[in-house]
Amino acid sequence: MSHHATVQKQLAAAEKRTFWTRRRREQLAGWLFIAPEVIGMLVLAVFPLVFSLGLSLTEWNLVGGLSAIKFIGLDNFAELFRDDRFLKALKNNIGFTAGTVPATMLLGVVFAAIIHKKLYFKDFFKVAFFVPYICSTVAVSAVWSALYHPSKGPLNQMLIHLGISDPPRWLVDTSWSLVAIMVIYIWQLLGYQIIIFLAGMTNIPDELYEAATIDGATGFQQFRRITLPLLGPTTFFLAITSTISSFKVFDMIKFLTNGGPNYSSTVIVYQIYEEGFQHFRMGYASAMSWVLFLIIMLVTSLTWITQSRKVHY
Repeated sequence: MSHHATVQKQLAAAEKRTFWTRRRREQLAGWLFIAPEVIGMLVLAVFPLVFSLGLSLTEWNLVGGLSAIKFIGLDNFAELFRDDRFLKALKNNIGFTAGTVPATMLLGVVFAAIIHKKLYFKDFFKVAFFVPYICSTVAVSAVWSALYHPSKGPLNQMLIHLGISDPPRWLVDTSWSLVAIMVIYIWQLLGYQIIIFLAGMTNIPDELYEAATIDGATGFQQFRRITLPLLGPTTFFLAITSTISSFKVFDMIKFLTNGGPNYSSTVIVYQIYEEGFQHFRMGYASAMSWVLFLIIMLVTSLTWITQSRKVHY
């Protein structure tokens, strides 16, 4: 064997020995560790997302199996905006979001400021406010269902003693059913908002408040000029998550009203459930899901753009 051939073999052997360098072995180990998560995300998130988009362009009765899928293009989306029930659910959902998100955030930041500055036993109040958030929604709904009882509920009994002879019937009243659920939703979510706002307030330097006090600023002025502006990132985070959560409300409505009476508390997610798993119209339900996705994406994008402009200026 020639000297040149020997050198070539030695070089090839060196390349083979150096291919699996320490860095490449570490990279492989990292990919192997995250592989279950990536596979799970593809199977449980990406595939259902793509499949639902395909289903939204079809007519499919779930009972008929996959062979019953029939392509109909954009007919489902066209039907949605002629469907009075869907338009009612959309209106209810927008009203629910507009009523709960600002109210919860306002109450959250006010209570957080009071607990942070003015109260003793802060840890007790933090836990007391947070307990409803970690409780089962079904359990919370059951308790409030008893409170809302039209004739024997403590709430209406109190209103009667205050001189209101004909108090609202709450969950069985078309004018009050959605409002009643909004109250429960705000009450349950409030503790989470308080904890997040408190976390944001602890990051604000005390020196700013001390300097403002020396300059003669009142407590309200300090709250308006220091606390609120520096809570911008926290407020932005809660605005996004609260908006998404409010559009996904389902279990509370399912337990308390089943979307009634007369669809007065039906929201989009509840109607998706009803169309998909009671009427078995999976294509139509998938179209609703994608409309809901686009609405949430639009609202989130607008909030993000607004926040980015504020930070820029």
